[in-house]
Amino acid sequence: MRVFSMNPSQVVALKTIVRKEFLRFARIWIQTILPSVITMFLYITIFGNFIGDKIGNIKNFTYIEYIIPGLIIIPIITNSYMNVVGSFYSGRFQKSTEELLVSPVPNYIILIGYVSGGVLRAFIVGFSVYLVTIFFIDIPINNLPFIILMTFLTAFLFSTAGFINAAYAKSFDDINIVPTFVLNPLTYLGGTFYAIDSLPNIWQDVSLFNPIAYIVSAFRYGFLGLEENSILLSLGIIIVFIFILFRIGLVMLDKGIGIKN
Repeated sequence: MRVFSMNPSQVVALKTIVRKEFLRFARIWIQTILPSVITMFLYITIFGNFIGDKIGNIKNFTYIEYIIPGLIIIPIITNSYMNVVGSFYSGRFQKSTEELLVSPVPNYIILIGYVSGGVLRAFIVGFSVYLVTIFFIDIPINNLPFIILMTFLTAFLFSTAGFINAAYAKSFDDINIVPTFVLNPLTYLGGTFYAIDSLPNIWQDVSLFNPIAYIVSAFRYGFLGLEENSILLSLGIIIVFIFILFRIGLVMLDKGIGIKN
């Protein structure tokens, strides 16, 4: 079993990678942060003012209150994923990752550094879109520590997935395949805009295999106190996926799979 520990020089290396990742997306905040804020404004305007009143309440909450947690988690997922996949693939393209791979920095430090950058961007974007919501609706917060924990776990999971995608990508077009054909469908079919138990039984069963459905449900519990799925089950699924993907990322770095060729 690998033991993760850091000496002072490795701490410096980790801080350097995280700082580099932060500056990378902070310098172009108009492209990395602002689009999610504008999208949230549009969602609230359309679903809150035009569609929500026609749909009515869902489980004793207004429609806009019910979907807000899912609307906040969407940019958290996409930004954590795209931050790492874009950054690491650009490093591969520019050959700068080779300097990291031949350095004495352990591979788990490299992986944690890139993932931390995605997590940091996810928290900034998540807080930004939340600020937009409170200007239009008084969204309740049932359990703030749980929301923070879910944000961290979700961002960590999809940042790690973005790292794996970046390692395998052969071109810049490849880094958009997973978000377009996997993440977006799973997100929009994960109960963001509707209650899963309102679906026909067969589609409810299909939703059981959608991990994002458990993330949306858990995030909804953090805000509204509405437990649609087992919270422990949701946390367990996320942690298992984190363990698996993080292990895959380490193996890829150790063996140079998709990186050194």
